[in-house]
Amino acid sequence: MTSDRHFVIVGGGLAAAKLAEALRDNDFDGSVTVIGAEEQLPYDRPPLSKEHLLGKKSLEDFTVNPGQWYRDHHIDLRLGTTVDAIDPAAKTVTLPDGSTLGYDRLALATGSTPRRLPIPGMDARSVYTLRTIEDSDTLIELFETARRIVVIGAGWIGLEVTAAARAAGVEVTIVEAAELPLLRALGPEMGAVFAELHREHGVDFRFGAEVSEITTHHNLADIANGVRLGDGTVIEADAVLVAIGAGPNIGLAADAGLAVDGGVLVDANLATSDPAIVAVGDIAEQLHPVLGRRIRVEHWANALNQPAVAAATMLGKSASYDRWPYFFTDQYDLGMEYTGYAAPGDYTRVVVRGDLAKREFVAFWLDADNRVLAGMNVNVWDVTDRIKELIGQQVEPDRLADPSIAL
Repeated sequence: MTSDRHFVIVGGGLAAAKLAEALRDNDFDGSVTVIGAEEQLPYDRPPLSKEHLLGKKSLEDFTVNPGQWYRDHHIDLRLGTTVDAIDPAAKTVTLPDGSTLGYDRLALATGSTPRRLPIPGMDARSVYTLRTIEDSDTLIELFETARRIVVIGAGWIGLEVTAAARAAGVEVTIVEAAELPLLRALGPEMGAVFAELHREHGVDFRFGAEVSEITTHHNLADIANGVRLGDGTVIEADAVLVAIGAGPNIGLAADAGLAVDGGVLVDANLATSDPAIVAVGDIAEQLHPVLGRRIRVEHWANALNQPAVAAATMLGKSASYDRWPYFFTDQYDLGMEYTGYAAPGDYTRVVVRGDLAKREFVAFWLDADNRVLAGMNVNVWDVTDRIKELIGQQVEPDRLADPSIAL
């Protein structure tokens, strides 16, 4: 007997697609509506700054499911549209045309939006951010014509785009407020590794620098031609990429009265303050059952893995999202995976196992009691499971650093 229940998923990315999959995999036979702002079928985002930008993958290669899958599984997929409001009391969402859609359970997978700089020139042409397939395609075209670009921000997106630009022969200057790349994510020890990697590939870093203005041509005020730093230095460029992180799209949830902070607050089951609503992916600020604290992780692994737990919660089943945070990057000849959670101030030392100079090593972040908080393998593979087993364990640092002793 077919259920008359209606589940609505707001979002059109990987998390939304995997949640629709998980509902059908759990034999939910009610109605499922997915509402996505982009015109494209849901797709993975990591290739946008990696393989797609390097010309190694097309959109079809990283589209989650073909259109036929949604038809075969009776998913009402509404692309190129948004939800304007949620009414938790009435259990409805309002669409841009003013119509409403009722739901029995609602999932929010609204993702994030690149942060912008509140400075002159931000709205000029030749100023880019990266979030969508269209953004990535635009950068591919840019790399065919630009001679030099400025990248503002030395985080994951900034560094990955820089690697692709250098592969295309484009000169790159990276402007970063901190003293090293990835300082908040990895700390100074590993941040230095990425700084050296990019310097070896001809990248010019300007650390400890503030951008006061994106400059424009004197006779073409709407076209960027570089940046001006806080000390007055001008760096000329054909284009500027702003890569200073992304903000979670939590406005819809906040306006609906759901509990929010840095993200939408969810419990271990990914339920929000309204038990009929779950949140997944970039926006989910979860009370992590293993870490015992709230964390919000803007990485692919959460969008991939959280939906299975969220689907179970929507169906009234017991579930808990207890995976360790995980992310990866590919830059030039460096491939890396990071597992665990070592926030600034959490760790007291980094232990390196392997050859740091050759960039073939595993790094471990330890707390004051020599417990492993996280591990990162660089050009060393098939060790992620071993790293997971070590997280939370007390270790002898010298033995951990010794590659002759098995992990």
